[in-house]
Amino acid sequence: MSGVIETLYDEPMLNNALLSVSQMSMADSAAIDAGIPGVKLMESAGKGAYDAITQRWQPRPVIILCGPGNNGGDGFVVGRLLAAGGWPVRLASLDDVKNLKGDAAIHAEAWTGSVLPLDSELLGDDDLVVDALFGAGLSRPLEGQAKEVVDTINKKGLDCVGIDVPSGVDGDSGEILGSAPKCALCVTFFRRKPGHLLLPGRDLMGEVVVVDIGIPETVLEQIRPDTFANGPGFWLSRYPQPQAGDNKYDRGHAVIVGGAEMTGAARLAATAARRIGAGLATIAAPVSALDAYAAGDPGNIINSADDVEAFEELLSDRRKNAVLVGPGCGLGGRTRDLVLAALGSGKATVLDADALSVFSDDPKNLFAAIAVAGPVIITPHEGEFIRIFNIKDNKLKQVREAALRSGAIVLLKGSDTVIAAPDGRAVINEGAPPTLATAGSGDVLAGFTTGLLAQGMDAFDAAAAACWLHGQAAMAFGPALIAEDLAGALSGVLRGLTIDGNNQS
Repeated sequence: MSGVIETLYDEPMLNNALLSVSQMSMADSAAIDAGIPGVKLMESAGKGAYDAITQRWQPRPVIILCGPGNNGGDGFVVGRLLAAGGWPVRLASLDDVKNLKGDAAIHAEAWTGSVLPLDSELLGDDDLVVDALFGAGLSRPLEGQAKEVVDTINKKGLDCVGIDVPSGVDGDSGEILGSAPKCALCVTFFRRKPGHLLLPGRDLMGEVVVVDIGIPETVLEQIRPDTFANGPGFWLSRYPQPQAGDNKYDRGHAVIVGGAEMTGAARLAATAARRIGAGLATIAAPVSALDAYAAGDPGNIINSADDVEAFEELLSDRRKNAVLVGPGCGLGGRTRDLVLAALGSGKATVLDADALSVFSDDPKNLFAAIAVAGPVIITPHEGEFIRIFNIKDNKLKQVREAALRSGAIVLLKGSDTVIAAPDGRAVINEGAPPTLATAGSGDVLAGFTTGLLAQGMDAFDAAAAACWLHGQAAMAFGPALIAEDLAGALSGVLRGLTIDGNNQS
């Protein structure tokens, strides 16, 4: 899909790029075409892994597990360098060394020690294990001796270093292909892969170190990456900044549709929209619930909107420029009607929770309305996603397909949230703590997103920024988090960000 992307890449964005297995192969090939020998790239990869290991452990018995390809070649380099540094090294190979080809064969020849056949009996209780069996390109489950060795690593709880990714983890999807070792450290090269960030493989990575092996940054201009790790480096240069001459209307006016019963959801979202910078936030509430909404959060404006006519009149004010429908709205006809009215208004729209569930039996109508709407972001959790899209694949492919099918920016919530645009761009979020699994946290996320849209931020950037800030606010608050704490914790997170390139992870 990367061919349709017209994004102007800047350096911070490219620092956040994630490369698929095939894209990393392209990067290697481009570097070789530029005059860097493959054997030198492999030497640099092994040296980078050696440095990472020696910076974290004192010399100790180490066993290098080498596979039949380039990952195994990296292992031979690591073994040679560790042995030269005085470490007691044993090296075991899955295949006969005589069968190795290319750069891996060259580095295998440079290893002067013995090569043992791969066997789980070789693993001692105190060994440091270097997994150089397969890396990210494995396409089928581990089997035979390789699986037995990996299972023994996990059973013994051995310290393990993965070269690229733990063998058995799909580098593109994070899926575990039967078995994979739980690593204390993974050393990868040039850029991370999606599998480093996606569950369940992410939980096996340990610390991930990215090593510069000499691939020129310019190869990214040829590859045109379409997947990124979410973080300020991706969107901060386009984050809305208050200007000295601004008034509240310049900062945007968010409209949040409220329901009759779960009034806290819309209130959380409206407060979050203001906290992230929207100049005003109006809750469009049923007449029967006006008193409940007016009882708290005095900064939120409360207007009645029982039906489409009242809601459309509210939205007729051009200064109201972003709309959120869903949190606490209920599953009745009013929610469905107001979703279609919001989309028909042409204003930037966020659809969450009930706004999605009311279309679970008729998603085509929803997609048709999105097709003629302004920018739209939908923020389903997994259950809502399946009900609307019924797409079953790895998470990155799921969300990309959903964005293409719906025409919306799709933010699929979870511990490894993925956000995708219809043009194929995607970001994978990292750093969201498990404390976010609390009632109302999704309403705050929807409010953050709407507040950024109200300030004129691009929809894809707004979804990415809101998601990252949401997770960082939770981490900044710490234990005992409830949804009401998130908006208040945002100030400290924003205070730590700068536009000049610092603190951009």
